[in-house]
Amino acid sequence: MQHLPLIPAPTHIELADGAFRLAATTPVSGELADLLADELHTVTGARPHVGGHGEIRLRIAGEGRPGSYHLTVTEHRVTLTGADRAGLRYGIWTLVQAVRRSGDGWEIPALDIHDAPRFAYRGFMIDVVRHFFDVATVETLIDRAARLKLNALHLHLSDDQGWRLEIASRPELTAKASGTSAFGDPGGHFTQADYARIIAHAASYDMIVVPEIDLPGHTHAVGVAYPDLVEEPVLTQEMRDTVEAFGGDVPVKGEPCTSIPVGFSQLRIHHEPTYDFLADVLGEVAALTPGPLVHVGGDECLGTDPADFAYFMERVTTLVAGLGKTPVVWHEAGAAEGLARGTVGQFWGLRSNDEQVAAKARSFPERGGGVILSPADAIYLDMKYDEDEPLGLTWAGYVSVEQSYDWDPATLIDGIGEDAVLGVEAPTWTEKLTSLAELDHMMFPRIASAAEIGWSPAPGGHDWRTWESFSARLAGIAPLWEAQGIGFHRAPGVDWR
Repeated sequence: MQHLPLIPAPTHIELADGAFRLAATTPVSGELADLLADELHTVTGARPHVGGHGEIRLRIAGEGRPGSYHLTVTEHRVTLTGADRAGLRYGIWTLVQAVRRSGDGWEIPALDIHDAPRFAYRGFMIDVVRHFFDVATVETLIDRAARLKLNALHLHLSDDQGWRLEIASRPELTAKASGTSAFGDPGGHFTQADYARIIAHAASYDMIVVPEIDLPGHTHAVGVAYPDLVEEPVLTQEMRDTVEAFGGDVPVKGEPCTSIPVGFSQLRIHHEPTYDFLADVLGEVAALTPGPLVHVGGDECLGTDPADFAYFMERVTTLVAGLGKTPVVWHEAGAAEGLARGTVGQFWGLRSNDEQVAAKARSFPERGGGVILSPADAIYLDMKYDEDEPLGLTWAGYVSVEQSYDWDPATLIDGIGEDAVLGVEAPTWTEKLTSLAELDHMMFPRIASAAEIGWSPAPGGHDWRTWESFSARLAGIAPLWEAQGIGFHRAPGVDWR
């Protein structure tokens, strides 16, 4: 296993002597054969023949754990069986990672793999608000993440700096509040057709899209379009210091926000037109989104009275549940007692979280939901790698590749065991990121840590589920990432040679 660059590491693998030799004439048959042929062409430069009774045989069994697969390679044949379409696809990613050069050709080592995901939800998040990224960029990121067996894209679609999704019933949102990004950079938005295209592209990889409309804070952009729905900004000295340190203007109600302080904005909570607005917006978002989850924020409401916050979160999660979706909120909303039953909490605290934070997170499984884990000092992918890194932020500290791998979902929060964890998500916030090249640099290789933590068995009892093994496999997968066009960062701590 140590010399095979498989990420995430499979549940069970046995290596044998010999290898299957690849050639341009090697026939591939079965479901998703064209996908495998295209992937092998990227790696080897030759596209195998598709059709007939292939020496590489792919099929869907229609039974077994969702997402699981069985891959067998001998000198004469490759057989890959997925429990479902997703499982077959995951097996293809593993098969492609196992391909290696041999002399003047290519081969796949003889092996037997039984594999299945540890957690059902394995996600990544892109903030398209602080800086906007077009459909093509989002699709490229989906391509890259899917090959690490991630299966959820969380799109952060609204914040103080802009509104990024067309809402037909509320056209002023994109007409007035989508034109800028952080620091006055150009903005943009997705039409409903754009959003449908993103959803379809994700679905082609068996990936869901989770839209987020951040509420009741992070809503300055709403006030640019509809001033009657928001309060005046609550500006503390700390927020003014953030503006002074990073740039932009002090937020003014009704004017686009060009700075990056948090916690100053709020919807008018005891104002019925606010809930008419939310019924329109969330109704359209739910109708546009086939997936089961709709995220409604609930974070960093620093100027909101706790009783008002609880009242609002009860109403908005009940609204989402009434639309047939499961509401997702950031973990602070666990303090609100009246959340709709089954609401999912997303934890974004630190690995060394305190009891107050843990209690909020525990409230979700106690009320019939679960938790998605995104510890900021491990898999917030916009945190700087080290003090020499020019991109990103440092509010959660520096996050090396090794640190991104140094945690386990079952032990992260006191009182939350594996059964209460829905999965893992790696967010990328974009205050200081403006291009695909910068996203690649910050996401890769650390997104691979999140992928392995979400997919592979817990540490202990397997010599490959260690930092030493993982770092060696990162180095080994580098040529494949290069072939796939990923502009990953050769971060310190990994022997990239």
